[in-house]
Amino acid sequence: MLNALPFLIMGAAAIAAAVTGPGSGLLPLLSLGPAFAAVSSGLRKTTVVGIVALGLCVLIALDQRISGLGQDSFDIATVAGVTAAAVLASSVRQRRERELAEIQAIAEVAQQVLLGPVPHEVGSVQLAVRYMSAASRARIGGDLYEVVAGLGGLRLIIGDVQGKGLAAVKTAATVLGTFREVAYDAADLGTIADRIEISLRRQLTDEQFVTAILAQVCTSGSQIELLNCGHPPPLLADGCGSAARFVESAGRNLPLGLAHLVNERRHQTTVPFGPGDQMLFYTDGLSEARDKSGSFFTLALGGSDGDDTDPGGVLDRLSSDVIRHVGHALADDAAMLLVRHDGRRPAAVPVPVI
Repeated sequence: MLNALPFLIMGAAAIAAAVTGPGSGLLPLLSLGPAFAAVSSGLRKTTVVGIVALGLCVLIALDQRISGLGQDSFDIATVAGVTAAAVLASSVRQRRERELAEIQAIAEVAQQVLLGPVPHEVGSVQLAVRYMSAASRARIGGDLYEVVAGLGGLRLIIGDVQGKGLAAVKTAATVLGTFREVAYDAADLGTIADRIEISLRRQLTDEQFVTAILAQVCTSGSQIELLNCGHPPPLLADGCGSAARFVESAGRNLPLGLAHLVNERRHQTTVPFGPGDQMLFYTDGLSEARDKSGSFFTLALGGSDGDDTDPGGVLDRLSSDVIRHVGHALADDAAMLLVRHDGRRPAAVPVPVI
């Protein structure tokens, strides 16, 4: 329909001008054809539409020659001028669309580097991750996640950079780069957080920060250690079918980048993690999603409408549920990372550091 719209408009304008006769002043309406074509069509089609509009204008003007040469010349010049402007606009639009496509391709490559895939399973632990962008053109943002298998077991981070745009992406890259460097052989989660703080201190101002959770699944898979740095608490569902619960930290820790404001060690929390248990890590784009009435999305695990032993399937259902709840694209990026303990598999084997 959109492709035919310029021709429909020109046909209607031509018929109206022919029916009303000389002096109606309707011939310039033929310029609406190339004007609409410039919005949605390519350079070639816009040029063709403009030529058709100009041809119709000349033919009708010749047929109604009694209206006066001056008026005819003005109408033809109007259609010719709008056609030239439409062709130029179409050319500029196509060039910018090509530039945007190139930028999107670069952003997708950057995302693959910044937020790479996580392993589906490491020993007794199964994992899945989903990243939901706030806009169809947004491929990369300030939400971050990573999973590594180190000497202390499986270690992960999920976080959200305060702010938007390239500055947030740069900060996320700093956090992930430091985590990847030290997570393999750091003594504990506190050491990893301290190293990230040092890296951020060179980059962030006093008002910038990163909320994050650092976690470690021990080699036996029987417990998870959590270091929450001002981030929404993870959701834990046990394998017995009990109601899921949020795992609050033993003490309040400031977000990464703000540790210089207090002179104390960060508090760490340890929770049992048995066979069938699963823990959901997420960013506030998910927990703060609201519908039109302002009601927050309710996080839930262990639904009865699917296979809860498949972490990827659980996250797919959560993604569909939050979009259904909001009714449109999310207002903020959202990342989800699900960790499940599969008792049928052997314990996680630490990867040696070379």
